[in-house]
Amino acid sequence: MSISLQKIGIIGNGSFGTAIAKILTDNGHEILWWFRNESSVQFLKNRLHNPNYLTSVHFKADQIHPSTDLNMILDACDTIIFAVPSAYARNVLDLIPGEQWIRLNVISAIKGIIPDCQQLLSDYLQTEHAFPLEQYVAITGPCHAEEVAAERLSYLTFSGLQPQLASEVADLFRNQYIHTSFNHDIWGAQYAAVLKNIYAIGAGIAHGLDYGDNFLSVYITACYREMWRFLKKHFKKIHPSNDKPDFHTSAYLGDLLVTCYSMHSRNRAFGTMIGKGYSVKAANLEMNMVAEGYNGAKGMMKIAEQFELKIPIATSIFRILWEGESAAKVFRDLEDYLS
Repeated sequence: MSISLQKIGIIGNGSFGTAIAKILTDNGHEILWWFRNESSVQFLKNRLHNPNYLTSVHFKADQIHPSTDLNMILDACDTIIFAVPSAYARNVLDLIPGEQWIRLNVISAIKGIIPDCQQLLSDYLQTEHAFPLEQYVAITGPCHAEEVAAERLSYLTFSGLQPQLASEVADLFRNQYIHTSFNHDIWGAQYAAVLKNIYAIGAGIAHGLDYGDNFLSVYITACYREMWRFLKKHFKKIHPSNDKPDFHTSAYLGDLLVTCYSMHSRNRAFGTMIGKGYSVKAANLEMNMVAEGYNGAKGMMKIAEQFELKIPIATSIFRILWEGESAAKVFRDLEDYLS
């Protein structure tokens, strides 16, 4: 029996939200698209491209229906793709009545922890709105929005507890320049996405401090080992399953590699500024997009403490970003830890 994925809404108009809109409209789907301000809506309707993100991507007028009316979009859709940066997610989530979530398929493109409650979106919806997790799918990469805009071959993994829904969402996105796969690991895939952003900030800090490729290769290897241990212990302690996911795949290792190395990685760019001597405040102001790893570092400290799981490299990045420790000193300590 086919699951209804006919009426699709996108919440969020940043770079990844715009990339998702491109993929879906290229695949022949109409979308309703929520923007926060009316001027952006009118610009998109008149000029047929996002005024602020991936401006090279043009849309067909009959395939996009942008609006600032969030409730109208929710009422009209059976599937919502949530692509708001985690730092601003609560501002939008608090506008949506709990009963709206229950009837929707929710696809999360958030790669961060929701501040204050320090939860993944799936856990927030379940605890705050009794949302059935069988209707939830998480998107992970490796997939930079800029490469989607250029139609360079990219890869997306869709994680959901209901295999049929995850499979059908993967089919929704698949085309000549997007290859897709799916698994059942909504918690591990989302935590891996949060951790790789933190580690990518560290990779940028190392670059800014003038460490070379040799160090970076050892650093990323250690980051993956730490991620793998966290995910294994998390599965064992928190979400036990007889069907363990394969962590040595593109959604975990591949996404970590591209986020640490790519010129498109905003987390690496943010870290590079820190390594070159920018303050955290100045680096945040300089970025015109959100570096998810910044808030993710704080959220993961709370989660690791809650579940008694150790993540020393991520903790080192947290100390630089949130406790004001010297990046140079922390990385000198990491030199010994990694050897």
